[in-house]
Amino acid sequence: MTNYIIRRILLMFPTLLGMTLVTFLIMGLSPGGVGGTLLNAQGTMKAEAAKAQREYLERRFGLNKPLIVQYVRWLNEISPVGFETGSDQNGGTFRWLKTPDLGYSFSKGRPVASMVAEALPITLLLNVVTLPITILIALAAGIFAARRKGGVIDVASGTVLLALWSIPTIWAGVMLIGFLANRNYLYWFPTGGLHDTLADSMSFLPMHGPGGWYRGWLLDTCWHLALPVICLTYGGFAFLARLTRGAILDNLASDYARTARAKGLDERTTLFRHVFRNSLLPLITFSAGILPALLSGAVVVEYIFSIHGMGLLILDGVRARDRELVLDEALVVGFVGLVSYLLADILYAVADPRVSYE
Repeated sequence: MTNYIIRRILLMFPTLLGMTLVTFLIMGLSPGGVGGTLLNAQGTMKAEAAKAQREYLERRFGLNKPLIVQYVRWLNEISPVGFETGSDQNGGTFRWLKTPDLGYSFSKGRPVASMVAEALPITLLLNVVTLPITILIALAAGIFAARRKGGVIDVASGTVLLALWSIPTIWAGVMLIGFLANRNYLYWFPTGGLHDTLADSMSFLPMHGPGGWYRGWLLDTCWHLALPVICLTYGGFAFLARLTRGAILDNLASDYARTARAKGLDERTTLFRHVFRNSLLPLITFSAGILPALLSGAVVVEYIFSIHGMGLLILDGVRARDRELVLDEALVVGFVGLVSYLLADILYAVADPRVSYE
């Protein structure tokens, strides 16, 4: 198992290399190339200013170099091993350990590392709240439906889950804002953001003061997260619940389950002590893809609810064709995805002792 993990970790590097290379080539070979949005804006500038801006972009980001040279320069910048150049950009000194540099976003005018450091915790917060809710609801609904196969509850839950899976996230978000966050209707939740404008002056926990009850920073955050979390969870647990039901039903009909019943075990013990563990393999496979999907696929939710996380940052980078921003975000999302799949392989062996990687 240890050798397998080491091999998988070593294979992450060429995999990330291929992912970033494809992303780089798509941006570099697309009409307008890198920074197309900024260069297109030169139509409203004077000729001298437009020429100066183009020359600056080419000099600062090496846009006048061949694509392969640009990509190798970017790899050297983000790598902890490589050539460290001086301020004059002439030559360089090879170092076995240097400070990785994620580059500078020319569309935002800021270092990419600082923007990722601000956006990543916000998206991770959404994931930390969304993942447990998705998995717990899916497991409970799937097991409940499997134990009542063909009954009214099974058919009704299947219909409801199929309907939830069919609802587009963008439509659900707009409807939730239009009715639950609209002053003309229920107005139970805020329309967007993660905190109230006065959140910095709030106490962490709810408290009672002279003016009555104050919700505090923690409850205010939960209040703002309610609608985005609903949009991120309903589709995931709808699919995962049906997957759980199918996996459990398959294992309930297996030989070892019939043997357990023949030995006198009741249905509940057979389900939770024998069947459930062997039903986890397809669930682990699906769950491994949830985290990277949420990390990069929360674009719609973050845009609708004005949450400045990784999804919105990716969208801004793609719109501006910001090479540094898009490549670094592809690197982060790709790394998270590969780590998730590695954890899934490890959980396979934990859930099923028959799985071996030797």
